[in-house]
Amino acid sequence: MTALTFTKGHGTGNDFVLFTDPEGEITLTPEQIRFLCDRHFGIGADGMIRAVRSRAIEEGAASLAEEPDAEWFMDYWNADGTPAEMCGNGARVYAHYLVTEGLVAPERRDTLPIGTRSGVKDVLAGVSGYTVDLGRWRLSGERLVAARGLDVARPGLGIDLGNPHVVAALAHAGELEGLDLTQQPALDPAPADGANVEFVVPEDPLVKDGVGRIRMRVHERGVGETLSCGTGIAAAALAFRHWGGEGMPNHWRVDVPGGRVAVRMFPTEEGEHVSLSGPAELVYRGTIELPESE
Repeated sequence: MTALTFTKGHGTGNDFVLFTDPEGEITLTPEQIRFLCDRHFGIGADGMIRAVRSRAIEEGAASLAEEPDAEWFMDYWNADGTPAEMCGNGARVYAHYLVTEGLVAPERRDTLPIGTRSGVKDVLAGVSGYTVDLGRWRLSGERLVAARGLDVARPGLGIDLGNPHVVAALAHAGELEGLDLTQQPALDPAPADGANVEFVVPEDPLVKDGVGRIRMRVHERGVGETLSCGTGIAAAALAFRHWGGEGMPNHWRVDVPGGRVAVRMFPTEEGEHVSLSGPAELVYRGTIELPESE
């Protein structure tokens, strides 16, 4: 068996197994990733993140072409052993990991460009956590969303943040709390590659002191229900602003089962970007024996 040294981290309860492989010498199989993320037989996590230099991984070439200073690539995998394009909470935890492990120079710690499968993301370190610029976003059509606990399917708004989301608004907190997300929600039409599904209710009032306020639960593609989903949080805020129309704020507070995260929409030369701000924590380190691949 092979021993793997790892760190466990989370952002508002969205948790990850992280390890360092600068030269891309460690290749884990989907079975080994599922083992690491298993909450009964492994470490337990919503996903796995490998810290690898962009020049050492095939997908990193595009990151370096976009931003030569994107030295580190966030090689992110879902708990079911499938690769994912991006993870907003994971990007914050990953940046904190790079800083804590001394993998980035001190002068780069304020603004850190990170390579991902959906492009380079800039992460800013702050007093109370990290802010990740998720980049541009786009609407991707509407779908009906059915879930256990809902009497009828609800309309859902598709939003693409480098990974796919469908956001459905519910009538009240009781509906949100009554959802059974142990079963994957059904989308009609079904997207070819699946999607993360967010269920959201507004606070009362929706806008207070210029900040929009919503609550959310999420079923993540390839994972199941998680305590938080960074890109899903941004998608939920974008959806509510879209539904509200003119006069809706660009600053949002989103409460998820794992905590509270802030979202901001802002203009750039290439179009509107959306950012996500919140905590990132590393909770323990260890070594685990990996089972041999079959």
